[in-house]
Amino acid sequence: MIPVYSARQVDQLVACGRILAEFWEVLRPLVAPGAVTADLDSFAEAFIRERGADPAFKGYRGYPATLCISVNHEVVHGVPRPDRRLAEGDLVGIDVGATLDGMVTDAARSYLVGGRPDPEGLRLLALGRQALDEGIAQARAGSRVRDISQAIQQRAEGAGCSVVRELCGHGVGERLHQEPEIPNYVRPGLSARLRPGMCLAIEPMINAGGHQVRFLTDGWTVVTADGRPSVHFEDTVIVTGGDPLVLTRR
Repeated sequence: MIPVYSARQVDQLVACGRILAEFWEVLRPLVAPGAVTADLDSFAEAFIRERGADPAFKGYRGYPATLCISVNHEVVHGVPRPDRRLAEGDLVGIDVGATLDGMVTDAARSYLVGGRPDPEGLRLLALGRQALDEGIAQARAGSRVRDISQAIQQRAEGAGCSVVRELCGHGVGERLHQEPEIPNYVRPGLSARLRPGMCLAIEPMINAGGHQVRFLTDGWTVVTADGRPSVHFEDTVIVTGGDPLVLTRR
């Protein structure tokens, strides 16, 4: 069953989402050539805890870090390491969650490291942002989950790219992962109808090549099967009686 949150709970989610919205603003200058992914992770944990919240990922199902940092052909769930530095031209996806007063929000952004022009990377980033925005626009009362999925799939595949099928967006709020599943492609059959007060984590994962992925032996990192780059964008959204309320961006 998909939770529908009260006005008080929505206010709590708004406060939690604001932490992540602020986090993106201060993180961006740090995503630079030479940055150590473990240092970015330590910064993120301190930032979240200083605002009275807890990192939602750390310890979740045994995950060891605050951030997931995925580089180039890594799709999601890359584990920060003290021996890994970002390089000029890397395409890096960063995923983060926060828990405040028992409520959880979740968001992700992808960046091109450094200033060297990379047409494929820039195109993929723009496509990921567009797919996220178009998916969010469908998160309206009376719509169905499949409307979000269709918007993302059409944007990605219309540009000659693909969406990951083994992983998907999800409900969020009292737990990090809850109903409904929000695939980035249209599954057969009827999907849930959206109601005001539902909280959704919409997250397109778009590959430059094929949609197939594989899991590395660290138990976490997911990579594209063909080695082509991937981007990941995500926002936490409240369904309202009108426009969707995006919690994790300014």
